[in-house]
Amino acid sequence: MIDPRRIPDLWQRCDVTVRDSPFALLLAAASFLPAFQGTGTEVGELPARPFDALAVVAVALQCLPLAVRRRWPAVCLALVSLGFVLDQLRAYHALAGTALPIALISAGAHLEHHRRGTAILLSAAYAPLVVALDRLGAAERPEGYALFYLALVGAWGIGAWLRSTRATEAERRRHIAEATRAAERTRIARELHDVVTHHVTAMVVQAEAARYLTAAPDRLDETLNAVTGTGRRAIADLRHLLDLLDPGHDAAVRTPSVGELRTLVEQTRQAGQPVEFTQEGRPAESAGSAEFVAHRVVQESLTNALKYAYGSRTAVLVRYGEKEILVEVSTDGSGSRAGSSGSSVGSGRGLAGLRARVGTLGGEFSADRHAGGGFLVRARIPAGSPS
Repeated sequence: MIDPRRIPDLWQRCDVTVRDSPFALLLAAASFLPAFQGTGTEVGELPARPFDALAVVAVALQCLPLAVRRRWPAVCLALVSLGFVLDQLRAYHALAGTALPIALISAGAHLEHHRRGTAILLSAAYAPLVVALDRLGAAERPEGYALFYLALVGAWGIGAWLRSTRATEAERRRHIAEATRAAERTRIARELHDVVTHHVTAMVVQAEAARYLTAAPDRLDETLNAVTGTGRRAIADLRHLLDLLDPGHDAAVRTPSVGELRTLVEQTRQAGQPVEFTQEGRPAESAGSAEFVAHRVVQESLTNALKYAYGSRTAVLVRYGEKEILVEVSTDGSGSRAGSSGSSVGSGRGLAGLRARVGTLGGEFSADRHAGGGFLVRARIPAGSPS
């Protein structure tokens, strides 16, 4: 048994001709009711004539084509116009005459090609109809014919307006879709940058250090194990990220915990960077996206410390408040490999991505050099945003 609540959805899935047919049939049936005969559109003021066999043809030509008014608007308009001419010349004045403005609105809204030619042709065909009605003894005055013509033009104009509105809405949706795709590409690029750059930088630094440890097998083995562990974490993070990008996968977005921050700090220490980690307070249950962004700020800052201030004392402070998370990462610039580039904080995709992430949550982000070397990255991230 069909659920009544699904009927509107099932109806919308039907072909457009099926959905347009009931109105066409209803108008045709109503036109034959005695109460509505002789009450339709009247041009020329000819005396009404009783229905006969040709009346059936006129009604059918005007009503039934409305079933295809959206699929084949030109065909619909031509047949309805022909039926309307027959209706007026025979003076049936059937209710079916209201089909003409409906066909004009549909043509104005859905006709794709030869729109101007169609409008000119219909306008030109109106003149012979006026002449024919006049020869049949019509009492209509010229201004009456002009007014009726303007009414038909108005119906076409309504359809054209609907068409323009639909096109504008389609363009707006296209721009929204493009903006959404661009934002998604940017988000994916940021995630890949955060995941890949940090792990690969740590591996490169560890591998370079291993070159100088050939005389110390124990330390060399420890360093190579660290490289292996970093590579495995990189693979795991990339797999998780790819799972999130797969629409058929049910992986949940993972919010980094305080323990993962400590793991991140320990990984950086294993790469040879002296890091002091301080945590104040505890993350609120409603921290949501703020905790994720805080993790990314620490990750990117430690990556820059490895790249530009290797060996420098690095301090990481994460302070959890009731309404915000404060993150500060600084280096003193005194590292053995922090030469001319040691005071740099990076200037590429990473910091721009962090600034965008923090700004999206309404926070504040800064990355500045110290006067004596080194750098300070500071982020104030409002907490309580949904994840």
